[in-house]
Amino acid sequence: MTRTHWIVLGAAGCIVAAVVLTRPGLLTAQNQPHVGLTGSRPIIDAARHPSIQAAIDALPAEGGIVRIPPGLFEIKRPLIVRTPDTTLEGSGTATHIKNTNTAGQPAIVLRKPADAPKNERLWRIRVADLRVTGNAKSGHGILADRVNEVFIQGVTVSYHGGDGIQLDHCYEDPRVNDCLVTYNKGTGLNLLGCHDIVVASNQFEENVDGVRCFDGFNLCMTGNCLDDHLGRGVVIENTYGSVVSGNMIEECKLFAVVLDRDCYGNTLSANVIAHNGGGVDLRDAHGCAVSANTFTIMGDHSIRVGPNSGRITITGNNFSNSYIGDGKVKRRENDRKAIGIQLESTRDIAVTGNVFASLRPKAIELKGTASKHVLIAGNLIADSEADRSSLESSVVEGNLVSDGR
Repeated sequence: MTRTHWIVLGAAGCIVAAVVLTRPGLLTAQNQPHVGLTGSRPIIDAARHPSIQAAIDALPAEGGIVRIPPGLFEIKRPLIVRTPDTTLEGSGTATHIKNTNTAGQPAIVLRKPADAPKNERLWRIRVADLRVTGNAKSGHGILADRVNEVFIQGVTVSYHGGDGIQLDHCYEDPRVNDCLVTYNKGTGLNLLGCHDIVVASNQFEENVDGVRCFDGFNLCMTGNCLDDHLGRGVVIENTYGSVVSGNMIEECKLFAVVLDRDCYGNTLSANVIAHNGGGVDLRDAHGCAVSANTFTIMGDHSIRVGPNSGRITITGNNFSNSYIGDGKVKRRENDRKAIGIQLESTRDIAVTGNVFASLRPKAIELKGTASKHVLIAGNLIADSEADRSSLESSVVEGNLVSDGR
């Protein structure tokens, strides 16, 4: 190709480029538009920082998201999140944060900066999709201190010296969903001074107590599985307007559910409460309903109503041993305990529409001084005995009593 041809081709190329760059909607390189979304902040990749804490500290004051890659990450000091509207997110259980601290320090702490105003709270922090483990001398797994709208989701929390998860006065709308909380030396989930709480679709196993809710209100606990706790399953104290429903609570060493310290207006419904040391212990509860639960092979009373409780509805429940039909019992001879209701010096109790079958020693036991204003009506009592004495100003009628055959 001659020099003249190269000159002609070059000139043509310049003309084409000029036409393309000046077409409507296209800009020259010197006038490029902003590519990113206005208002967006970068996603922080913890893998690009020397530590997870350094990645968290890179968050702006307005918050953001820190993503932690798969791996085993040993920490000696708590990871501390101090910014609102923040998500700390792993890659499932492949992201394993192991707390090696032996001085009682937590693994993850969510709290406002030390220099923040006294009454200020953090808002909207989410911890999700990671595994946190500790040791017998470490502290809590996750500690949230006065964080409103805190959200713990899809987290495995195990082997801590303290609680698995502690929410300390996280007053507004705390949520704990789809977590696995196991083998902690304290409580699996400890709710202190919280309000409008959702605890849903979690599994709690072999902590001391499974879940505790103290000095709060409006707990909605549903669809959880609690198993093998060394103490109690669910403990609710000084809390009103709450519901515990649709849960499976099995093989807790002590009572499955305890209501104490001025509880009122709570409902325990549609739970399976099986093979625990005891069922529901109403120590100091008023205006509460215990309905449509299944109590089977309970080692202590399926429901106990103590002298400090009253105005209780017990209806539509089933109390049974391990009978499976055709005269057969499933459990071995040394594992057939099945105990019914105990009313101890209480008053204003309705026991209606329940089925009591093959309970020992009694379907309904009366203890202490005479209970007053008790209605026992419309129940089926099969192969069981029930006390009728030690009642005052009460009605016992319309119950069907059979030998169970």
